[in-house]
Amino acid sequence: MKKIISTKNAPAAVGPYSQAVMVGDTLYISGQVPVDPATGKVVEGGIEAQTEQVLKNIGAILKEAGLDYSNVVKTTCLLADMDNFVPMNGVYAKFFTQDMPARAAFGVVRLPLGVMVEIEAIAVRS
Repeated sequence: MKKIISTKNAPAAVGPYSQAVMVGDTLYISGQVPVDPATGKVVEGGIEAQTEQVLKNIGAILKEAGLDYSNVVKTTCLLADMDNFVPMNGVYAKFFTQDMPARAAFGVVRLPLGVMVEIEAIAVRS
């Protein structure tokens, strides 16, 4: 049985999708962009600030589901410019400090709202 997970502490979905869906012990988090849920606006400050906001949004969804970053088993990172791979990694490493999740990273032509980074995640209750 699936359960929709939603929190006001992460940006609302901007299309026909859920912030996250829990199926059994597995949480599927939709791609998060660097929108500050308090303002509804994309954060300024470059790739580091955008990556931090994305990961905070993921953290808020994890918390709503009763999980945290240690439960994340897989992420997919989408970058509008692969030259931002190294600085994105620097911020990412502050949120995932041990037992790193599996990950894929892709350079894409364009992301919603003209953002620099989008990250989706899968987490499992252990």
